[in-house]
Amino acid sequence: MRPERFQGWLIDTVKNTPGVSRVQSFAEAGETDLPFGITLTRGDREERWQITHQLGEGEKHEHVEKGVADTPFSAPAPKPDDTTDAWLTAAIGAAECPEIARVERWATRPQGSSQTGLTVFHHNSSRNFVRPL
Repeated sequence: MRPERFQGWLIDTVKNTPGVSRVQSFAEAGETDLPFGITLTRGDREERWQITHQLGEGEKHEHVEKGVADTPFSAPAPKPDDTTDAWLTAAIGAAECPEIARVERWATRPQGSSQTGLTVFHHNSSRNFVRPL
């Protein structure tokens, strides 16, 4: 899922998640330095997530995007006290999008990571990288 479409899908997914009172694209929130991302408010906290992308194998920007549907990544619904990355992973998994193969939290990688964020792997071999700002 290219970043434009992923951003729209993520906004629709998050706005229907309990505990979220507001969600906007970066453009709607007035962010002009970064092209893709969302700003959401859950509880009394605002979270900002930047979205970047890696094309799938053999894909070029001038090609029409081809989504591939297969078994969706699934996760239980997020809990209010989840860390931000665990909460977003759960929100994505609860939506069970057939184009998403899996989501990897950077903090739980076997080699570890000092950064917080997610890699969303798609069945068409593309990836979205979602990191908090």
